[in-house]
Amino acid sequence: MTTASLNVADLSVGTEIGSRVIEISRADLIKYAGASGDFNPIHWNERFAREVELPGVIAHGMFTMGAAVQLVTDWVGDPAAVVSYGTRFTKPVPVADLEGGPGAVVAVTGVVGALDSDAGTARIDLTVTLDGQKVLVKAQATVRLA
Repeated sequence: MTTASLNVADLSVGTEIGSRVIEISRADLIKYAGASGDFNPIHWNERFAREVELPGVIAHGMFTMGAAVQLVTDWVGDPAAVVSYGTRFTKPVPVADLEGGPGAVVAVTGVVGALDSDAGTARIDLTVTLDGQKVLVKAQATVRLA
């Protein structure tokens, strides 16, 4: 679907917009560090991460947040339709150093949480988990629909 085919009147609160898994590797973290400029060693140096009492290298919070909202942008069909997005970070996402495979697998599910027919918007609530535990809470994106 795209915003041209989505209409507030055609949606209802509780409707699932989809789900996906996000496979995260250490290489993804390095690429994100280069793109974002966030070279904090907790995102690439196992020894350092453990010295500061983390379970190991962890994904950037903004990487996790950005990867999760892609479910919404794919559903709505236009990234510019997302007018707001916010979340709270609750747990780190440890990324194991596995050669040739993902070091972490995050699951994302989205449901319509609220509708505003006057504004032509829908609030999409995301559930973002790692091994069944929420890593983001109150992950909510508001999208403008046709």
